[in-house]
Amino acid sequence: MSENPAYPVGLRLTGRRVLVLGGGSVAQRRLPALLTAGADVRLVAPAVTPSVQAMAEAGELSWERRGYRSGDLDGAWYALIATDDPAVNAAASAEAEERRVWCVRSDDAAAATAWTPATGHSDGVTVAVLTGNDPRRSARVRDAVVEGLREGTLAAPRLRHRVPGVALVGGGPGDPDLITVRGRRLLAEADVVITDRLGPRDLLTELPPHVEVIDAAKIPYGRAMHQDAINAALIEHARAGRAVVRLKGGDPYVFGRGMEEVEALTAAGLQVTVVPGVTSAVSVPAAAGIPVTHRGVTHEFAVVSGHLAPDDPRSLVDWPALGRLRGTLVLLMAVERMGAIADALVRHGRAPDTPVAVVQEGTTAAQRRLDATLGTVAERIAAEDVRPPAVIVVGEVARHGPWAPAAGAEPRPVGRA
Repeated sequence: MSENPAYPVGLRLTGRRVLVLGGGSVAQRRLPALLTAGADVRLVAPAVTPSVQAMAEAGELSWERRGYRSGDLDGAWYALIATDDPAVNAAASAEAEERRVWCVRSDDAAAATAWTPATGHSDGVTVAVLTGNDPRRSARVRDAVVEGLREGTLAAPRLRHRVPGVALVGGGPGDPDLITVRGRRLLAEADVVITDRLGPRDLLTELPPHVEVIDAAKIPYGRAMHQDAINAALIEHARAGRAVVRLKGGDPYVFGRGMEEVEALTAAGLQVTVVPGVTSAVSVPAAAGIPVTHRGVTHEFAVVSGHLAPDDPRSLVDWPALGRLRGTLVLLMAVERMGAIADALVRHGRAPDTPVAVVQEGTTAAQRRLDATLGTVAERIAAEDVRPPAVIVVGEVARHGPWAPAAGAEPRPVGRA
């Protein structure tokens, strides 16, 4: 235990008088938090920094251009004493003690009646750290806690005033480090997680034991009712008052049927939060060293679903237009139909020797890259036993990057960078 233990407390200063003596760098750093707290700040100083002057000119505080006088503590609830004159600081501190006003001194913490903690904020949580007379240590502890809250490695779930709802979280391409900070935080606060097989699985191992993890592929359904069954499960758990996260691979709105789930949840009267994710359409090629655009090579790229063959009457893809495309074509869910897709692209104008790169399990430890051409890609996929999930890049950009095949070389599988 420290020699002078402090009793931590949060002050509600809205509308209450706070006296600040001194207008230098210390006051400049401390004033924003006081103003954010709604304090009625009275600043006494013969001169101030330009930033403090701007606050006064904007009407955020009242500034009296003079030095300290006895009686300045009248009506104050809290005082910050930060002049460069120790004698003035001591006199003001003595007056604060006499009037029972909590007082912080920038020059002598031991002589103060209050200390300012190192503070930080994250999603409605205020973190305040005191470590005695060691402000750098306080700041480091504060930073570690705030970082944990923002990244979701330190959970701070809401236990009161929770509104039933669902968060649709884009988990990114597979590497758990590529989920967004907000997505990771919501995942850490979840009671129930309904996940796809393409969601970042490693993140699920970090969840505490009480969290119910539901594999969407194992929800009972008839084939035509798969999405309806997922929607029903989301609604059921949210209405039960649980914090529900629908964890998806990539981005919820990029071939993730996210809008269907939003519409179902909204129709059920539930609150929905959509957290964008890093889509595999650009992140997986990047992880394999492929730029989807490159100056002097292409200024356009298109992302297309290959889950239906080009001759399937249900397909909404304009394959003739894609055959004429000069830029990069990124294909998702296309491994099983790549032969038919390559034939359609060549038939509509793409050269058979157009470079193609296939990246399997992108950004994960199992990532591998296969290089081919439109004329050889189907054969190469079969020979190398490439399986979904994989992202396929068609275009000259596949010749660029640190792991591209050398000019004239035979296409070959390339491991993860």
